[in-house]
Amino acid sequence: MQRYFLAGKFEEQATYKLTGDDFHHAAHVMRMKIGDKCFLTFEDEMAIVAEITEVLEAEINLKLVEKEETQKELPFNVTIACGYTKGDKLEWVAQKATELGMFELIGFPSKTSVVKWDEKKLTKKVPRFEKIVKEAAEQSHRQKVPGIQLLSHFNDFTKSLVNYDHILVAYEESAKSGETKSFVKSLQEVKTGESVIIIFGPEGGLSPQEIDIFSKEKAVICGLGPRILRAETAPLYALSAMSYQWELL
Repeated sequence: MQRYFLAGKFEEQATYKLTGDDFHHAAHVMRMKIGDKCFLTFEDEMAIVAEITEVLEAEINLKLVEKEETQKELPFNVTIACGYTKGDKLEWVAQKATELGMFELIGFPSKTSVVKWDEKKLTKKVPRFEKIVKEAAEQSHRQKVPGIQLLSHFNDFTKSLVNYDHILVAYEESAKSGETKSFVKSLQEVKTGESVIIIFGPEGGLSPQEIDIFSKEKAVICGLGPRILRAETAPLYALSAMSYQWELL
């Protein structure tokens, strides 16, 4: 069943509306008609099953059928922070990490980043990333659309770390040395209501200077197993491990 995200918090009312891009998708791509049902999800993560009652030229009207009871979100808010990578790798991470439960994506300029995006270019990229995560959230039946931050200065990123309860840094040198316990131990220590950020470098990895800066912010430097993962693979590995630890065990 198709899922759409609506602005505002959930309120019981006689009619709900799909307009704009959501209307176009429902009416012209999915070719939905009166009597068809879909999920509507609101900003407070409340979701309902709704039935189409009317299809007009520019909007679709729906009525409440039932509330969705199943929780689809990870039990903790997990932010993925990635140094800027070449090509469309970060877009790919945004899509797949959304499917795996990411709460927010932060892009930042790392010392080893090959690409150099100025603030003007980053501002133009944000709407595209927001579209990617919204569509991925709909496809994966999420109850929240992840946030997007594309930062132009490394210092802005480090200043934001104070907002997180747990800071993890995936570091390939830790993996090379055989370190395997820090990541698992950190996941086991997360308590209800706490937030987690896990930081990944670009293709060239994080520099020793960046590791020193993160360490001063009391980050846990950890390996993600014995193999060296690509910049776009490591965030997905970490989220999968988190899901296993928190949702399947």
